[in-house]
Amino acid sequence: MIKMNLIIVESPTKSKTIQEFLDSKAYTVESCNGHVRDLPKGKLGVDTENNFKPQYVIPLKKRKFITGLKKLAQKADKIYFASDEDREGEAIAWHLLQIFKSLKKQKKRESEPQYHRISFHEITENAVKSSLKNPRDIDLNLVNAQQSRRILDRLVGYHLSPLLWRKVVKGLSAGRVQSPAVRLIVEREREIEKFKPQEYWSIEAELKTEKECFWAKLIKKDDRTLNKLEIENKEQSEKIIIELEKATYQVSEIKKKQIKKNPLPPFTTSTLQQEANKNLSFSTKQTMMVAQQLYEGIALNKKKVTGLITYMRTDSLNLSEEFFNESRSFIEKKCGKNYYQKHIYKTKSKNTQEAHEAIRPTACENEPEKIAKYLNKNQFKLYDLIWRRALASQMSEQILDSTTVNIKADQYVFRANGLDMKFDGWMKIYPEKQKENYLPQLEVNQILELKQLKPNQHFTEPPPHYTEASLVKTLEEYGIGRPSTYAPIISTIQARNYVQKQQKAFYPTQMGILVNDLLVEHFPKVVDYQFTAEMENELDKIARGEKDYLKMLNNFYQPFIKNLKMKEKEINKTFEDEQTDKKCPKCNQPLVIKMGRFGRFLACTGFPNCKYTQSLNEKNSLNNETTGVPCPKCSGEIVKKRTRKGKFFYGCSSWPKCDFALWDEPLDEKCPQCGSIMVKSGKNIRCSNKECR
Repeated sequence: MIKMNLIIVESPTKSKTIQEFLDSKAYTVESCNGHVRDLPKGKLGVDTENNFKPQYVIPLKKRKFITGLKKLAQKADKIYFASDEDREGEAIAWHLLQIFKSLKKQKKRESEPQYHRISFHEITENAVKSSLKNPRDIDLNLVNAQQSRRILDRLVGYHLSPLLWRKVVKGLSAGRVQSPAVRLIVEREREIEKFKPQEYWSIEAELKTEKECFWAKLIKKDDRTLNKLEIENKEQSEKIIIELEKATYQVSEIKKKQIKKNPLPPFTTSTLQQEANKNLSFSTKQTMMVAQQLYEGIALNKKKVTGLITYMRTDSLNLSEEFFNESRSFIEKKCGKNYYQKHIYKTKSKNTQEAHEAIRPTACENEPEKIAKYLNKNQFKLYDLIWRRALASQMSEQILDSTTVNIKADQYVFRANGLDMKFDGWMKIYPEKQKENYLPQLEVNQILELKQLKPNQHFTEPPPHYTEASLVKTLEEYGIGRPSTYAPIISTIQARNYVQKQQKAFYPTQMGILVNDLLVEHFPKVVDYQFTAEMENELDKIARGEKDYLKMLNNFYQPFIKNLKMKEKEINKTFEDEQTDKKCPKCNQPLVIKMGRFGRFLACTGFPNCKYTQSLNEKNSLNNETTGVPCPKCSGEIVKKRTRKGKFFYGCSSWPKCDFALWDEPLDEKCPQCGSIMVKSGKNIRCSNKECR
């Protein structure tokens, strides 16, 4: 009988890539398509009276795959679990093992197959073959950490969500890590609303040597440094300018120094998501999807499919010796020996899995431009970012000459700063925006000519709304979530309509504010940043074998369920139907204001015979948000509305009599060619008529 070795991975793409590296007669590589077992839908699925024993089921859509894997497993002599090298992957391997061990032994078999766990940071031929030579056992500490997270999330979600249904509105849900993320956005919105801008002024002087001009900024008066807000208004600035116009401008001090700027470390999951959002406008979800494609493999020039980057869910800054050697050779050959400098990076967090690596290319020779034709547009953009960042991390410092010049003007002092690049170093490969500032040759005591004085009005600004990049950074700083959870957190809070993204910025919805306030008041631990971070630390301790997971679950659950029972009696329903003087345009019965998942809306009291509804804007007005643009089909006005799924659109206020609607924001302008309404689409203005050019 021919011996068969079965390797099980998570995705079909990954299985095809790995199969190309191995002898198909000796190895069969199959995919399990992600998680194979989970807690059941529709019930808790955790026995809280019996050591939180989970009741795992195989989801309906996975049963076909599992049936096929069972048949292969019964024929295999060795089974290798090659799921991803993280807690999720370890748990998948363990779940597969439980499924296979439950199979009845075939009569013809003398013994059960051998089970092995293999893992690798990159999907390359060398990495895969090396892992097969060094198999290990499944790490139960990692499995317990993943199980604990899943059970915790189920305990919170299953108990809190029904409470929200009863006390707020049907269809709501609460999450252990999503709720603190919503709280961040709600609190930032309130900071912005409370903010009162403060006026202040700055003064610049254009000064001239015999041949050249440059600008300097006022920094001191009477040997005292002026604070940012000291010049409060135009009158004060004008008074100072009158004095400055009479002054003599003389160079009083020149300081020169050399600045060395080290390269940035290679990417972790968090920093990749942040940079891809800022530089490429990728969402966190999009970044991880494209990174997964690069990790699982791309066919280059009729060669075998191979992974282009290492595993993309990591918080480690480690780099392998193989990469150190390869990058040195590449940099010295491509840029010159003076451009190479080895850098070893260490993360500050003790929870980092240092056995993992940072995100890097699997082969330095795969330069982005050389392989661009094998990648789609988004794959190229992300690979280019990863390749450059990793290579730059092993390059020489950037060297800058910095010059600071103080210019005395009677009792005032101005300052000019010059910055001149002497050696680009790592920026040769990973360029960043950097403004060089040229200063002319100056000498101490040199008299300068005043060309002009320029007063500038400023206003203090509120903290900015969170973007995906800044939210990920803040979640990481607080210790909320881990590399694999940032993208799902951001996707979930938008899908639940607790926050909406407009022009890349997050805004809380009515419902997001309502649910957040209820949780903050009655379940403070669930949305407490420090408590949520501490729970993550507890999970990390379980993963390292330092903490008993049953003890951790019990310590959380007992006070949580006690508080829940108390709050069930204490909390009143937060929203009752409001009567209005409006009549239904369909059946003429009274309309009432109801609360739904997407906020307040008008509904007909004739329901279910009449199903008329009308969404209300976020300001709780009985009218939709107006645009001031007349409807081109009738005498109505175009208003901003929202679909049942929470997506904004623009429609006629006379609906349902008039069905005119647009996705893009309408402008009170007509197309010069066809007369249709012009619309604003992103930064562009175009005709709403798709047939018009």
